[in-house]
Amino acid sequence: MNFNRTQLLEKATSQNTLWDVLVIGGGATGLGVALDAVTRGYKTLLVEQADFAKGTSSRSTKLVHGGVRYLAQGDVGLVREASVERGLLQKNAPHLVKNQTFIIPVYSFWERIQYTIGLKFYDWIAGRLSLGRSIFISRKKTIEALPDIKTKGLTGGVLYHDGQFDDSRLAVNLAQSIVENGGVALNYVKITGIVKDGNTIAGAEAVDIEKGNPFTIKARSVVNATGVFVDDILKMDNPKAAKTVVASQGIHLVISKEFYASTHALMIPKTSDGRVLFAVPWHNEVVVGTTDTPVGEPSLEPHALEKEIEFILKTAGQYLIKKPKRSDVLSVFVGLRPLAAPKENNQKTKEISRSHKIIISASGLFTIIGGKWTTYRKMGEDMVNAIERHFGWHGTKPETAHLKIHGFSQKNDWQDPLYFYGSDADEIIKRMNGAADQWISESLKLHEAQVHWAVEHEMARTVEDVLARRTRALLLDARESIRICPQVASIMAKDLNEDEAWIHKEVETYTKLAEQYLLN
Repeated sequence: MNFNRTQLLEKATSQNTLWDVLVIGGGATGLGVALDAVTRGYKTLLVEQADFAKGTSSRSTKLVHGGVRYLAQGDVGLVREASVERGLLQKNAPHLVKNQTFIIPVYSFWERIQYTIGLKFYDWIAGRLSLGRSIFISRKKTIEALPDIKTKGLTGGVLYHDGQFDDSRLAVNLAQSIVENGGVALNYVKITGIVKDGNTIAGAEAVDIEKGNPFTIKARSVVNATGVFVDDILKMDNPKAAKTVVASQGIHLVISKEFYASTHALMIPKTSDGRVLFAVPWHNEVVVGTTDTPVGEPSLEPHALEKEIEFILKTAGQYLIKKPKRSDVLSVFVGLRPLAAPKENNQKTKEISRSHKIIISASGLFTIIGGKWTTYRKMGEDMVNAIERHFGWHGTKPETAHLKIHGFSQKNDWQDPLYFYGSDADEIIKRMNGAADQWISESLKLHEAQVHWAVEHEMARTVEDVLARRTRALLLDARESIRICPQVASIMAKDLNEDEAWIHKEVETYTKLAEQYLLN
């Protein structure tokens, strides 16, 4: 079946279908569970209340990493798991995941010993899936590699390797892979209630957000993979359910590469708040972050706090020759991490393990909490294993460790603005009809053909879907994305058979959203 929402919705709303696995949540975790389930042969349906990766899963630091800071915390098991998964993901989605070199600037002999030994251990943990050996480099070579950082007191640097990726593009490709393997993945379908047969979960009540039509989903198993919103689903199952997650907010600032032109990422291992800070080249700009701030009620559009913005600008300014100012920020984006609720109230969010945990309620609702993008595949595998054990289903073999994800291509030119489409890029180039230089946005390298492709082949339903997640315009330059928004809406309206009122509403909605990504 094509990745066509109308056809897939028709299949999902069929009252005669009994799904083996219903997955609630279209972020990294839910996509991982659904792909694992469908490739084992289970009849699988995934629903997401907004767009795929609308929340946290499109707002990461863009790293597929073992987690250097988890090593510092002594969580060797998580580092090992993440390092292995990083290597598998690079093999399965080489069009989205690349080997990125990082350099830690060193300012003392003790730092040299500490970071060199620590990163050698990091290499060793990854084993044959290591992306490259870490080495100490001289002061001269560090300055050559990082020409934009301050050199006072610099004695050298430690270079190591980790992975970099495009998070929301991976999410879209995973959803496509689910459908290509016989499953159904739908955006804009909200779960409104849990269906039970006696005291046992038998499915869920849902509504198609676009048309407002309610329908019932019958399922043998239901997985709650809604990230920071897992407690909402748990309370549908049991109104007295205890709180399982706390949300921690991380923000990122996007600045021009004129502040940091190196192809190597910069890693600052110790900041004033005890976290690491990254400056990572991404899509011809630089992502700087992140913070770790506890928040109250989670939302789909969290806002950066002034203290977080000032912290990143100040910390970056301590290392960069040219200090970025508020007016230099092209976009600020915020993600919420779903962390297991700490048993000790005084435990800081950055100290809570990012390991995932599976909870099975008395009625049989499967909930997964914690985790991170790098381990999405392992989380999916563990969840399906748990479902099989719980119901006594015949154990099946996981297939995702070596499964090529949609778009798989090893012919990658990372300087090509269309690289992230992988094997789909050739078709998009054909659609440009010889007008490859006629971009909707020259600076963002966004072409009309990409908008058509997003609607026709990637289930984009709104301007935000196109500019925030099918392309990364909103995150790379929020102001430029506002400028091109009316043109994108007009193109989409033709493909979706929408009218002028729809265009006006989309422009208004998107502009209001994008303004939140700007610093006044």
